[in-house]
Order: sequence, then C-alpha cells, then structure tokens
Amino acid sequence: MRKYLWALGVGLLAGGLYRGEARQVLSKAVRICLECIGIG
Repeated sequence: MRKYLWALGVGLLAGGLYRGEARQVLSKAVRICLECIGIG
C-alpha cells in the first residue's frame, strides 16, 4: 500500500511540473512575500 501512495505522489508531482504549476506557485509566493514586507 505504501509503495502505491509513493508512486501516486511522484506521478502527481511529475504531472504538476509538466503543466508548469511550479512556476505559478513560485510567482504567487513571491507576490505574497513582497506584500508582507510592504513592497508589492
């Protein structure tokens, strides 16, 4: 069971990277961080 969950997690991670979602998450994180310190 544990191997299946690990494989599912890796598959979903690979799918997200393939779709470019990592870039979207990073840009949103940067925007939120800049708002917190008062620049953005």
